Amino acid sequence: MPFDVDGPVTTIPVSALRAGGSPRQGGENLEHIRVLADTPGELPPIIVRRADMRVVDGMHRLRAARLRGETSIAARFFDGDDADAFVLAVRTNVTHGLPLSLADRKAAAERIVTSHAHWSDRMIATVSGLSAATIARIRKAHPELDPDARVGHDGKVRPVNSMERRRVARAILLAEPTLSLREVARRAGISPETARSVRRRLPNEPVQPQQDPATLVRQLRSDPTLRFSESGRTLLRLLEVRSVPPEKWAAIAANMPPHWRDSVARVAMECSDTWRTFAEQLLGSTRSQTG
Repeated sequence: MPFDVDGPVTTIPVSALRAGGSPRQGGENLEHIRVLADTPGELPPIIVRRADMRVVDGMHRLRAARLRGETSIAARFFDGDDADAFVLAVRTNVTHGLPLSLADRKAAAERIVTSHAHWSDRMIATVSGLSAATIARIRKAHPELDPDARVGHDGKVRPVNSMERRRVARAILLAEPTLSLREVARRAGISPETARSVRRRLPNEPVQPQQDPATLVRQLRSDPTLRFSESGRTLLRLLEVRSVPPEKWAAIAANMPPHWRDSVARVAMECSDTWRTFAEQLLGSTRSQTG
């Protein structure tokens, strides 16, 4: 779990401490404070945010210590921002001490969904003591905060819209069937195992051997259905660029003025995306006609 506090226990003057942002909407429970004050022996260490000496967890124990007339209290320091301190306060109050009410936990989850939108529903559910389904319903009220990926319990980042990533992987595999699964996974933002699963679901069609692009362009030029139509002539003109040998592209890149390299690279990538979309349209049209 995030924000584990396992540093050394230290003694802090009670007068140096301030109240933190408690997840308890109704404030401290006076009866619980009296019970703690009457409990013999030292109370468990509280958690204090080092940056501002605000109590993250243990306000009831701090009140009890003051009620006892004590001038110092055992504590552990937490180093983090306000948002992380609140998460820690919620988690510790869910797992021990005086439990948070359902209303408190739901209000806390609302705040955590906003401050830690990159966390998975299950992760926020564990912290707040609610179900993942409840967190999902809360998140729906804040669609503008939903990121492209979320961090799970295991620390791994996973895309939110996995179906969309699978669709991208499928399009890549259809356009470049000989591409390695690792490269497909990298481009689509999925794991190699997911890419393998997508490949298994593709139609069992033989992989066509790769044809030399220059030879293919010459064959296309000789086809009258392309030469004598406006769209065909446009395509042939565009494909002329593809027939430029790799060594010439390398020379162009080497001689590109430094102040234009980033701009030209962006244009080239946009052209690449346009060609890929065009390829997907062709493949999709072919499959719909043969399916």
